[in-house]
Amino acid sequence: MLAFGVLFVSYAFTRAQNIELFNASQLTLNRTSGAINTLVLITSSYFVVRGVEAIKRGLNQQCSHWLTGAFLLGGVFVGIKMVEFQDKFAADITMSTNNFYMFYLSLTFFHFMHVLMGMVILAVIIMKARHGGYSAHDYVGVETGASFWHMVDFLWIILFPLVYIIR
Repeated sequence: MLAFGVLFVSYAFTRAQNIELFNASQLTLNRTSGAINTLVLITSSYFVVRGVEAIKRGLNQQCSHWLTGAFLLGGVFVGIKMVEFQDKFAADITMSTNNFYMFYLSLTFFHFMHVLMGMVILAVIIMKARHGGYSAHDYVGVETGASFWHMVDFLWIILFPLVYIIR
C-alpha cells in the first residue's frame, strides 16, 4: 500500500505541474472499460465476503464456489486490462510517451500484477477449501487471502477515478 501511496502522491504532484498534458492524455483512456472493471472488482469482493461467511460456518464447498466466482471475475478484469494495454501499445504509447502515460502504465500494470497475485492466492485457497482444508474454527488463510483481495480492490477504487476521471 505504501508503494501505491507514493505513486498516487507523485501522480498528483506531477499532474499539478502538467494539467493540460494530463487532461489531453486522459481523454485517450477507455472510461467504459475502467468502469466495467470497477464493477467487476466490487462484485468479486462481494463474492469473497460470501466465501468468508461460508467458511465461518464450516461450508468448504460453498466457500470454494464463492471464491471461484471471485477468481473468474479477476480473470475478467485481467482480460479487459490486457485489451486496454494492447490498444495503447498498438498506438505506440509507452511509458516514455509522456509523464501521464508513464504513471498510467506504471500504476495500472503494478495493480494488474497484484490482481494476478490475488488470483493465485484465491486459487490456492479454493483448492484447499475443496479438499476440506478449512473449518469453522480454522479459516485464517481464507481471511488473509480475502484481505489481500479487498486491498487490491480498494486500490483500484482509488486508481480508477484518480487516473481515468478526475480532471
